Amino acid sequence: MARRCGAMAAGLRGRLNRVCSSRWHLCSGPPGARSAHGGAAPRLQREYDAVVIGAGHNGLVAAAYLQQAGLRTAVLEKRHVLGGAAVTEEIVPGFKFSRASYLLSLLRPQIYAELELQRHGLRVLPRDPYSFTPLLEDRSPPRSLLLGHDMAQTQQQIAQFSQKDAQAYPEYEEFMGRMVSALDPLLDAPPVDTAALGKGSLLQQLRNLRTLKPLLQAGLALGRQLPRYYEVLTAPISKILDHWFESEPLKATLATDAVIGAMASPHTPGSGYVLLHHVMGELEGRRGAWGYVAGGMGALSQAIAHAATARGAHIFAEKAVCHVLLGRDGQAQGVVLQDGTEVRSKLVLSNASPQITFLELTPQEQLPKDFVQRIQQVDTRSPVTKINVAVDRLPSFLAAPNGRNNQPLPHHQCSIHLNCEGTHLLHQAFTEATHGHPSSRPMIELCIPSALDPGLAPQGCHVVSLFTQYTPSMLAGGQSWDEQARNAYADTVFDCIEEYAPGFKASVIGRDILTPPDLERIFGLPGGNIFHGGMSLDQLYFARPAPSYSGYRSPVPGLYLCGSGAHPGGGVMGAAGRNAAQVAIKDFRHL
Repeated sequence: MARRCGAMAAGLRGRLNRVCSSRWHLCSGPPGARSAHGGAAPRLQREYDAVVIGAGHNGLVAAAYLQQAGLRTAVLEKRHVLGGAAVTEEIVPGFKFSRASYLLSLLRPQIYAELELQRHGLRVLPRDPYSFTPLLEDRSPPRSLLLGHDMAQTQQQIAQFSQKDAQAYPEYEEFMGRMVSALDPLLDAPPVDTAALGKGSLLQQLRNLRTLKPLLQAGLALGRQLPRYYEVLTAPISKILDHWFESEPLKATLATDAVIGAMASPHTPGSGYVLLHHVMGELEGRRGAWGYVAGGMGALSQAIAHAATARGAHIFAEKAVCHVLLGRDGQAQGVVLQDGTEVRSKLVLSNASPQITFLELTPQEQLPKDFVQRIQQVDTRSPVTKINVAVDRLPSFLAAPNGRNNQPLPHHQCSIHLNCEGTHLLHQAFTEATHGHPSSRPMIELCIPSALDPGLAPQGCHVVSLFTQYTPSMLAGGQSWDEQARNAYADTVFDCIEEYAPGFKASVIGRDILTPPDLERIFGLPGGNIFHGGMSLDQLYFARPAPSYSGYRSPVPGLYLCGSGAHPGGGVMGAAGRNAAQVAIKDFRHL
């Protein structure tokens, strides 16, 4: 198998010397006049009950629920491919990449069930073990830390570094699990509308009080432990982990979930919530599990699109919205496309970021000045550069060498954490970025989805996802992320991987480098931020995207925010799309 891929790779390498930047021509052609489910596309009507701007996963979820409620719904996507950041793209011929988002866990179980996603083709590949941290050290072989769902085996792995930590780990998992269970219901309802609590008739006020129920339930579930859980939400994750553990490889591995996607250090106050956000999901009933989507993340978006179109929704690619159409009364009345086409509707739901929705698509004179200022001030700094790599063989790590047959081993299915020997390395990488310099020793999460889904690459070859940080959006001295800067950073990342897995660089056939400006340009992620805005406590719940507008409604009647910039935030969760659709459906019935 390796010989077959190697022969193919030799032919490809000559053609792919230019693949080192994000400008590589995408091989997946536009659907053109094809619908999301591959049949003939419906014609775009001039009027619908609801229009959804953007076919990211939240927009598709919203469309499915709107259509299910009987609202004639259209989704308008500017790119040639559906899914927003949850897409599969064949960047290097024969290699299918989850180009931006790459793992699944957070998608709400209600959405799986209510939209019958399995029936519409979604297949998830669970991972066990799920985390592998090889070390660089002067011993042969170097040690590594492998975490999985078998608690006894996980404790045995941790005991290499600390018996005390091995004993504490089950209690830590139980502690975090109780907090996740308590906060989980808050994800599936709009935040409490504090402004409405004292308004209206007595009956209306009593009805409004019902919105407090999820918040009160969370507080009651946390009970006497509430002060400890409050500390998890507000403290630096380093402080929380220092309370539980003493071994640096374990603390650094766990801390990656607290800083991933965030311009934050393990020492940043509030970083504990980001960790919590990443352990809130479940996969096939297993809390906190993450897995790969068979066929790449685009297969998830296709399944949701199938669910929406099966209910009657119309979904269109390559239909870029120019601006939201407003009536004389200031109410949303539809959208205008870049080609001048007007599509009228009573409701407009935007899956775009708050910045695009309110600073580009909505006439500024129709928005309160303080609201516009709030949106402008949202922290959208991103540390992320995503690198997609095609390789002609499986990486072989010094800490866990490949077998003679070069078949995937259990650790190859994991999130592989590099440069995670200690939390000080993560903080050092963060500090460099705050001064405008890409990290010289970046935090790297390396995933090989083809280890479980071999159809993503030619036989014997593999696709490798590198989620790396920290890289500032703006480089020091006003330098731009040009071809040279991109390649220099990617070379730094590859040099690091080579230390853990010698031969990696020689195996590379092609690469696609997406810096923060690339992530913004291609996927509409503001500042390259994968969450549409930081997940710090000052930008969550009541304050997402702005105080008094956290319930999906905007200052413009009939215009709603349904993307990651709304509650409960980023990740492939679908909650914002589902929640926003339910609010919009309720309003539609009162029109």
